[in-house]
Amino acid sequence: MEAPTLSLVLPIYNEEEIIPELDRRLRAFLADVGGGVGESWEVIFVNDGSKDQSLPMLRALTAAEPRYKLLSFSRNFGHQRAITAGLDRASGAAVVVMDADLQDPPEVVRDMVARWREGYDVVYGVRSRRHGETVFKKLTAALYYRLLRMMLGGVSIPVDAGDFRLMSRPVVLTLRALREQHRFVRGMVAWVGFRQTAVYYERPARFAGETKYPLRKMLRFAVDGITSFSTVPLRMAIWLGVLAGVIAMAGGVWAVYEKLFGTGVVQGWTTIMILVGLGSSAQLLMTGILGEYVGRIYEEVKRRPLYVVAEEVNISGGEPVESSLNAGGGARP
Repeated sequence: MEAPTLSLVLPIYNEEEIIPELDRRLRAFLADVGGGVGESWEVIFVNDGSKDQSLPMLRALTAAEPRYKLLSFSRNFGHQRAITAGLDRASGAAVVVMDADLQDPPEVVRDMVARWREGYDVVYGVRSRRHGETVFKKLTAALYYRLLRMMLGGVSIPVDAGDFRLMSRPVVLTLRALREQHRFVRGMVAWVGFRQTAVYYERPARFAGETKYPLRKMLRFAVDGITSFSTVPLRMAIWLGVLAGVIAMAGGVWAVYEKLFGTGVVQGWTTIMILVGLGSSAQLLMTGILGEYVGRIYEEVKRRPLYVVAEEVNISGGEPVESSLNAGGGARP
């Protein structure tokens, strides 16, 4: 069977309210996608352990349309691993990752395909405006992307860009060889390089349902992004040590001065407590950061698969990438 020109990868987690509208929008878009794609396309839905009626609804869609494909996990493995599984199965010359909540408008893919036809290997979507989000989320997201970019140094992650992007076949094949446990796909795409460009779009509010990234998951995702690509948190120990040393020297100079020229009254209890508190906080902070990195090493050395597939529909073409990795972690040719 001839490989399609365009593959769409959509992670799904508890999206029963959105799936009918998603199907309608996808069909309308794919009927006239342009860019020479025509009828040569596929859509890969990755069910990430949904607990609602998403899986039966996806089965019905794939039964009616053979170019709709379904990959269902045995449990919830997380959004980034769902993206990875879709990339592992996608066979298109160009592969687009997009969210199922319609905040990544399918119509923007036309612009991505056009830029891909110009010779770009990665075309990522940059949110010029974000509708339906709180001021707190917009502010923290803007600060995080800029902090992340400062900390990564040699890896340039686009600001205000999520996982919504088109990737050429060489990029997808390269990503398949990167099997680290803690996934930060947008950072991995930036790391592999190739020729990259942006398209700008206004991100609408969710069509229905609730966000699958509450504050707790957003914080975890932020930590993954920083610790997966930067050792700056570990280097903070040096600067905290220097700062503690400077404060200690200043405290020592002050103590000598009080001893020689002061009133002789026993003083300094508050200062001592502040210095002890600062030192203890710095030690605990760096112990926690060190533990985070050690924990990641522990997860990596176990070499467990990134996900477990319970069901595949309309997917063919050989064994999954997960079972085709050699001992060194590279993908088979």
